[in-house]
Amino acid sequence: MNELFQDRHTGISQKDLTIMLQATGVKTLDELISQTIPEDILLKESLDLPEPMTEKQYLKHIRELGAKNELFMSFIGQGWYDTVMPAVIQRNIFENPSWYTSYTPYQAEISQGRLEALLNFQTAICEFTGMPLANASLLDEATAAAEAATMMYNLRNRDQVKNNVNKLFVDLQVFPQTLAVLKTRTKAQGIELVTGYYDDIKLTDGFFGAIVQFPNADGNICDYREFIDSAKVFNMKVAVAADILSLALLTPPGEWGADIVFGSTQRWGIPMNFGGPSAAYFACKEEYKRDMPGRIIGISKDANGKTALRMALQTREQHIKREKATSNICTAQALLASMAGMYTVYHGAEGIKQIALRIHSIANYLNEMLPVYGYSQINEQYFDTLKIVLPEEVSTADFRAVALDYGVNFRYFESGEVGLSIDETTDIESLNTLIQIFAEAAGNVPVYATEDQINQYISFDESLERKSDFLTQEIFNLYRTETEMMRYIKRLERKDISLTHSMISLGSCTMKLNAASEMLALSMPEFNSIHPLAPKDQTVGYNELINELESYLSIITGLSACSLQPNSGAAGEFAGLMTIREYFIAKGEDQRKTVLIPASAHGTNPASASQAGLDIVVVKCDENGNVDLNDWKEKAIQNKDVLLGCMITYPSTHGIFEVSIKEMCRIIHENGGQVYMDGANMNAQVGLTNPGTIGADVCHLNLHKTFAIPHGGGGPGVGPICVAAHLEAFLPDKQFGKNTVAAAPYGSAGVLPITYGYIRMLGEAGLKQSTKIAILNANYLASRLDKSYGVLYRGDQGRVGHELILDCRNFKNTAGVTETDIAKRLIDYGFHAPTLSFPVHGTLMVEPTESESLAELDRFSEAMLQIYNEIQEIERGEVDKSDNILINAPHPEYVIAADEWNHAYPRSKAAFPTPWVASNKFWVNVARVDNAYGDRNLVCSCPPTTDWSV
Repeated sequence: MNELFQDRHTGISQKDLTIMLQATGVKTLDELISQTIPEDILLKESLDLPEPMTEKQYLKHIRELGAKNELFMSFIGQGWYDTVMPAVIQRNIFENPSWYTSYTPYQAEISQGRLEALLNFQTAICEFTGMPLANASLLDEATAAAEAATMMYNLRNRDQVKNNVNKLFVDLQVFPQTLAVLKTRTKAQGIELVTGYYDDIKLTDGFFGAIVQFPNADGNICDYREFIDSAKVFNMKVAVAADILSLALLTPPGEWGADIVFGSTQRWGIPMNFGGPSAAYFACKEEYKRDMPGRIIGISKDANGKTALRMALQTREQHIKREKATSNICTAQALLASMAGMYTVYHGAEGIKQIALRIHSIANYLNEMLPVYGYSQINEQYFDTLKIVLPEEVSTADFRAVALDYGVNFRYFESGEVGLSIDETTDIESLNTLIQIFAEAAGNVPVYATEDQINQYISFDESLERKSDFLTQEIFNLYRTETEMMRYIKRLERKDISLTHSMISLGSCTMKLNAASEMLALSMPEFNSIHPLAPKDQTVGYNELINELESYLSIITGLSACSLQPNSGAAGEFAGLMTIREYFIAKGEDQRKTVLIPASAHGTNPASASQAGLDIVVVKCDENGNVDLNDWKEKAIQNKDVLLGCMITYPSTHGIFEVSIKEMCRIIHENGGQVYMDGANMNAQVGLTNPGTIGADVCHLNLHKTFAIPHGGGGPGVGPICVAAHLEAFLPDKQFGKNTVAAAPYGSAGVLPITYGYIRMLGEAGLKQSTKIAILNANYLASRLDKSYGVLYRGDQGRVGHELILDCRNFKNTAGVTETDIAKRLIDYGFHAPTLSFPVHGTLMVEPTESESLAELDRFSEAMLQIYNEIQEIERGEVDKSDNILINAPHPEYVIAADEWNHAYPRSKAAFPTPWVASNKFWVNVARVDNAYGDRNLVCSCPPTTDWSV
């Protein structure tokens, strides 16, 4: 069967197309495009991309690529370890579109399942680290370290700020990737990074904080208690990067005075994925809650007093606080955090302690056996990692050759030692392979181990041993059988809306089809079981995929080079700005630190600019939502001597293809700056125009938007940047060198096969058609909803781009109804709300994407029109303003099924407003959540029992 993938990806048939074009008032799709995109930026030539593959052809191709990777046993460690993902979690979460296609849980009422999974994660982190507060994940361990640095800097006391205390001590025994990212991030923020060894450094009142690793990068367990006491004398904060699995056996940092504990939860059943994605964790003292980066899940109550979960303290986020946000973490790793949290639920304290003890015991056995074969081991106190000195007669090259013959990768130190990290997958067979390697390399005869010789005991000093209990909450002691675990996961799944239920019409977030054929490679060990530091000759398939994907993205954007390292859109923004900044520094123009940002911009833009240490100048927008060209030009000229450039989203955040975009770029270039284009809205550009044609020098792409990687309930995301030729030399280094922005060389490489498959199966024609249909769908909805709501902004020929803004501002005066009420009422119709009050307060921003069918677009339109009729009932006085179907929405199952009903409108109207809702009802289990209560009474971990009370 040679069916084109684009016919499955786009939801509009030829018959549908005729109906929609007529409703939109054009004769052809090309006529609509010509009225939407300015003529001077339309591409004149086709993109030079491979011909499209069928789904069957792609599956064969991706398997062939995977076969070029070699699956060696990895003992490299350094923050990545092989794991065992419980099959019940793999099948029911990782491979389940109800979990991986859901959106960030801003709408709490339809996210209770995900929120509970993330609350479990937070609770487990608090339990392991000994800290009272944790967030719901960050991107990776290295960027979490950078967030810790920023947070400690922001927490300086008044005297420290007054005296410009800006030194951060970082121990040289943190992981190399962590130090590399810290150098990039601290340099941008004016923090002086001082490196050394914790037991040698002379602390002074010039330091505001310190970061150490536990166990350290060599694998040695250091006792940092005296160091922390010394730091406190100077009012320093101390952050500890801790191996989360080791804390099942080691005294947690929260019990010995740490202010912040962070790290990776990859060891909780998440594959190595060639470096990512996996969820970083971040925990701190409770008094720092308003300065903590990332998302925090809290316990609140609904309108009827029932316990409900929500994302707490959302005002810290960059969407609201812009450049004053605590961080720029737009994308967390929610899917991976949910999986990691479920790992702790499934195993409990006893199971995880047993896993950790077995790892440690195998390391103990090896440590005892090594001297027999002539080796010595340096680490006096260790958990899982040994640093081994080779016998004098054995060279590193000879040892490596023997290891490779047995399909084993070690860590090789420049000083000649060999590093070895035991993990969850190390069994008696792999232990004996290690013994064989050590014996053969030294010219000895191996003595193999048997299972009963692996004595389970703790070898490190008793003063380092954990004495406190953990995971005592009921949730971590209920589900030990697969049957019960499966039912628990399904119980949570039923509480959430995802793309498996209905269209998610979020403007700017592009919730499009994540095709099953694109996702298959994620479960292949040839891709997900590769260590990111494995030798290149073992990763030929991955390298080929990555190189081709970088090439494809460069072609699509019209730019010269690409870096896949940034592991979120926000990280891409930061990386792009730093690339420009380093370019100017290399030219001797260090003074260029001013960036123009339109008032309509994503909150991530000013937040990223702030993180990059830049000065922000806001440019006004006119009454039509376009950037005020006169203000743009005036401010560019005013700042021409210090102008770094601009940040501009295209189409604009208002969903409009501004006709003056090339002129705006020309003005920036004439005044010495560079053009940074935010690629959040690339779904309206691909194949029709591109940043290079428009005049951009840098563009980041949201692979979790335009290029089909799922949102996963708030992550993973990937935010690669493409740059013009003159900036290529300043892209993030892949060897932990200059401008490193993520822990792994290629960021979240494990999900790159999705985007690769998306491009290979669509090809140039399919990509272009997808963009056209996305624009058609938005204009079709605009034609259907304009008379009732009003479309706030349109282009110069009356068209919207790929999204539209519905104006809901007048309803408050006429009916006492807000855009929030409309959003909550949509839940009763089985729909996720559009983007609420962004970029204009009192509005709803809708993006239908190309993947939705005409039938689904019509269902959404019908729901919105019926809600408009419900508003009119209030306006006409037919319904009470203080008790109506909108302000009481959503109507949860327990309210509809209650014996009492105290509203004038019938239950049937509340629960089943249309026949198609009645035939496929999505029931919510909580009423409208009380956000203010949750912030005033912050509870961010599981109570002692699952019978919560507020």
